Amino acid sequence: MIVILKNKPDPDQLEGLISWLNAQDIDVHPTVGSSQTILGLVGDTSRIDMNLIAALDIVEAVKRVAEPYKNANRKFHPDDTVIRVGDAVIGGGSLTVIAGPCAVESEDQLMTVAKAVKEAGANLLRASAFKPRSSPYSFQGLGIEGIRLLMKEKEEVGLPVVSEIYDSSQLPLFAEIDVLMVGAKNMQNYALLRALGKTEKPVILKRGFSNTYEEWLMSAEYILAGGNKNVILCERGIRTFEPSVSGTLDVTSVPVLKGLTHLPVIIDPSSAGGKYTYVPALARAGVAAGADGVMIEVHNDPTRAKCDGPQSLTPKKFAKTAESLRRIHSIIHEEEM
Repeated sequence: MIVILKNKPDPDQLEGLISWLNAQDIDVHPTVGSSQTILGLVGDTSRIDMNLIAALDIVEAVKRVAEPYKNANRKFHPDDTVIRVGDAVIGGGSLTVIAGPCAVESEDQLMTVAKAVKEAGANLLRASAFKPRSSPYSFQGLGIEGIRLLMKEKEEVGLPVVSEIYDSSQLPLFAEIDVLMVGAKNMQNYALLRALGKTEKPVILKRGFSNTYEEWLMSAEYILAGGNKNVILCERGIRTFEPSVSGTLDVTSVPVLKGLTHLPVIIDPSSAGGKYTYVPALARAGVAAGADGVMIEVHNDPTRAKCDGPQSLTPKKFAKTAESLRRIHSIIHEEEM
């Protein structure tokens, strides 16, 4: 249920309403927008008399919300959530470019790529120290040594870091990591999502291979319900009947989610395409559809990469792609003004 308040509601009446709702075991989440204030009511609202609340002088309207995700729902939070990471701004009409290797492999590899993507205009560096892989024999990342190298990159190159986490026990190791990423395999790892809800770090939540929008948003709800409001949704391609690509990039998810939720939505064209030749076109499609950002895998020597080489762009190809994305975003933004 949401309660839309009239402009400049009486503070005493508002406090009385919130106290009464709390006494009914209802959590109240106020959202102060540019033109109105909305109270999001979370709990068993079936016992609440809508007409009783609607009769109050400070109330403009009362509406029931059918969707099970409350904190992620745009009806509760009509304004876009904007997340700041260093100088980067994610959401609210900006275009955030996140780029880097799938995994940290060596100091030379990481520093070379970080410098190249920063020069090409990337806002954040993506690189994982820990990599959950489908095969136990595949490269699993450098672990703690990878974290150390990421911290060195922050100090010397200066890009904020995005890195994948797959177990809540790893949280102490990620204390200096700027953005935590939850991969598709862990989208419904509820113990991890609950733990991330207790942090204040931004979290990129990738969509599971076969999950619906509602299931995806309910996973985001676990983090939001814990108190962490800094959630970014990432479409990375879903499993379909087509075997020639790693996943089918669901570009439709961008405008649909923009209507359903206030959270930023970005895309990962690398994981979706599975081949570097597809990445630029998929990235451009995502930006044209209104995505708040892209996350692209870049490697200085893709043929020798220990992880996801076939879907990684070279720094030169990335620079060209990033420039085309900025042009498309500029055109889209101008049309919306």
